[in-house]
Amino acid sequence: MRRPFSILAALGFLSACAETGPVTAFTSDIYEVYGVEEGDMLKLRGGPGLGFETRVGLPNGTLVRVRDCNRVGGTRWCEVALDRAPGLTGYASETYLRPKG
Repeated sequence: MRRPFSILAALGFLSACAETGPVTAFTSDIYEVYGVEEGDMLKLRGGPGLGFETRVGLPNGTLVRVRDCNRVGGTRWCEVALDRAPGLTGYASETYLRPKG
């Protein structure tokens, strides 16, 4: 009799901790990639750090929506989604992002 109660309590706890919105819901302001050297691109990475795979290169002027930023080591990494392709998400260094006026 004790086991079903434990399972129900655990399920209740997990559902209370679950995120209520979709994972790809980027609702912040639009930012622009800038400051990347001529002929280079900002790397959109699979995680917040240089050790993660590069998903795509973003040239200056690319518009992204920033979800959240966190410091990892000496760099602030932002989780972003491309403005024109919101399903394409990843992490980019905040150093190369500025608010789009």
